[in-house]
Amino acid sequence: MPATAVPHSKTLAADRFRSFAPVLVLVALVVLVGVLRPSFFNPESLLVTVADTATLFILAAGTTFVVILGSIDLSIQAICSLASVVVALLLPRYGYFGCLAALAAGLLAGITSGILHVWLRIPSFIVTLATSGLVVAAALLLSQERSIVIDEHGRLLLSCITDRSLGVPNVIWIAAAVAVVGAWTQRYTPFGRYSIAIGAGEAATWASGVRVNRHKVIAFACSGVLAALAGVLLAARQSSGSPTLANELLLPAIAAVIVGGTAITGGAGGIGRTVVGALIITIVRVGMTFIGINIFAQQIVFGLVLIAAVALTIDRTKIVIVK
Repeated sequence: MPATAVPHSKTLAADRFRSFAPVLVLVALVVLVGVLRPSFFNPESLLVTVADTATLFILAAGTTFVVILGSIDLSIQAICSLASVVVALLLPRYGYFGCLAALAAGLLAGITSGILHVWLRIPSFIVTLATSGLVVAAALLLSQERSIVIDEHGRLLLSCITDRSLGVPNVIWIAAAVAVVGAWTQRYTPFGRYSIAIGAGEAATWASGVRVNRHKVIAFACSGVLAALAGVLLAARQSSGSPTLANELLLPAIAAVIVGGTAITGGAGGIGRTVVGALIITIVRVGMTFIGINIFAQQIVFGLVLIAAVALTIDRTKIVIVK
């Protein structure tokens, strides 16, 4: 046997373990929470848990497209909150046009971030941080720095989101549709295949003739639209819109992407892994709530989980110097 065969087999085994590790962690967490709280296994409790995961998953799904490129989108929570404000303001008077306007606002914010990133060659975290500030300011101005309660007519229009179909909350069906479309896009479209290639080696992708900048803008646009969709779902479930509605969701959303197995350095990952990551984050939240950890302290745990996940999944061969 060649001398390199054993190290190669060990590398393959390690890669397989990393691929299945998130699923194993999810199963272990579900069993642990179920042992501590047997009612967790009731069908209704499981449906509520998955419904809570749906919004987080959609928010994380959008930024998955960006992270696969090796970039980051820090504006998703601001876009999510702005979308909830737009829906709350426009829905009572203009009906479903309010939802379309919210999605258009998210699309515009995402395209703006993408264009500034590729045109001015500014790091994605700086661009999206600046975009986040602009979006937050817009949300505060539109809402006049207050929460906007959706009236009865608006709640009736949004019942298509808050109701159930076949006994399953509609938010779960919406999240499932996002997962299917996202997975199909990544597997069967040039955008999905080139996104992986860009994350794995942008210079080589440029050399092969791929229009890298266009794919980057599309990725940020997808992130903006899905963040806005998450905002619409949150507004429907909370019956209100607020410029701070999604303030606590940025860290869990990014953690869901990384914990699911998408490498922060890009080139590996996908929507399916984000589904697992979002479920892990939700189960961790349920467990912490069960033992009495308040929502602000939970951010500490999510931060620690994110650091651990990055440390385990990061491809250090792409980073010569850590700055």
